[in-house]
Formats: sequence, structure tokens, C-alpha cells
Amino acid sequence: MKNALIIGATSGIGKELAKLLVADNYKVVITGRRKKLLQEIKNLNPNNYIIKVHDVTNIDSCETLFKEVKEELETIDLLVYSSGVGEPNYKLEWEVELPTLQTNIIAATKIYGLAYNLFRKQGFGHLVGISSIASIRGNRHVPAYFASKAFQANYLESLWLKGKRSKSNIVVTDIQPGFVDTSMALGKTFWMSTTEKATKQIYTAIKRKKKKAYITKRWRLIAMILKIVPSSLLHKFL
Repeated sequence: MKNALIIGATSGIGKELAKLLVADNYKVVITGRRKKLLQEIKNLNPNNYIIKVHDVTNIDSCETLFKEVKEELETIDLLVYSSGVGEPNYKLEWEVELPTLQTNIIAATKIYGLAYNLFRKQGFGHLVGISSIASIRGNRHVPAYFASKAFQANYLESLWLKGKRSKSNIVVTDIQPGFVDTSMALGKTFWMSTTEKATKQIYTAIKRKKKKAYITKRWRLIAMILKIVPSSLLHKFL
């Protein structure tokens, strides 16, 4: 049986991915701030879930989390960072930007670093980060969120490059979803996928050990367009 750690599994993609992993005979450690929601997931399969109430923005506690998980499971085959926040911030209020920076940049960097170093020491491991199609360009309405996802995408690529030069068998995957019907979604929009459909495609990308995957697959087309559209036109849409 393989072991997985999902950071941010109380809802959305993290929750659905945990279910797929358990169905595929993984023992899964699920984390989040809401113990009640974690317990509801554990009740589905008590033997294959371990719950850890944890707030990623408490940076010092991240090392404690890794220490506890390593002591309980000895090895971690797969780690998924599924925590993420972001709100529209038309007036650029610092109080709105700060939680996004804390979760999507500071905490993500801490977890990515802990995961990579753990995998390096144990000789193997697969790190998965959920960035976003938003990582490709900026956005005037949600600047911190789009910028933070660009940071994650570049950081994950850096770790992928680092892994390729490592003697350890380290795999790094950047998942870039488009619109998915989760609590993060700001209303209905075009090409919005159900969480279940998106998560199935994410898990397929993980099993194939892809470097980068657009979710759902049709978002690859949007990614290609976004990369070539000049800023003089982009401002009319973003």
C-alpha cells in the first residue's frame, strides 16, 4: 500500500482526490482546518484515512506535520498541495491580498520545500501542486491570486528541473485547472467542469507522472491563446 498526503482536503479537488486515492489502495493523510469535515471523510473508510487538523499558514507547524506523518507512515509516496485562496480586490486592499499571499506563496513554498527534501532523503516521491490556468497572465480584478499562481507554476517547474538532476527518483507535476465548480469559483462561467470530472483528469495526469496538465483538457487551447495574445488586446478581456 502506498501513502499519500493531501494538504487541503476538506472540500473541492483535495477531497475528491483523496477518495480516488483510497479507492486505488492508498493510505491517505488528509489535512485542513475543519476537523468535522475531515472526520466525515474518514468515516467513509476509517482504515485508509488519517486526519490531521492543520492550518498551512501556521508555517512553524508545517515541519511538525511532516514529522508526525513520517513517524506514522515512514514514507510518503505522493504529496498534493491543494490549499488555495483568492478573492477579487478591486481597491487593492492589503487585508484582501494578504491571505492569498500567505496561503498560495508562503505556505506553498514551505510545503514544497519540505516535500522535496523528504523525497530526496527517502530516494523517491511525487510532488503535485494545484496551480491554475491563471498562472499564465495577469488580471486586474484578482491580481494577487493570478500572481501567486504564476509563482507556484514557476516554483514547481524549478523543482521539476531540480528533480531531473537529482539522484533520487523525484517527480513533480503542475496541475493547472481552468474553471472548476468548487467554493473557489466565482459563479457559473464557460467551460466550468464539475469537481468530479476535473479530479478524475487530475488523477490520470498524476498516474502518468506528467510535468504539467491543463484541467479539463480543453483548457490547453486557452493556455496556448493566452501565451500569444499581446497585452494591448488582453486588457479588454482580463
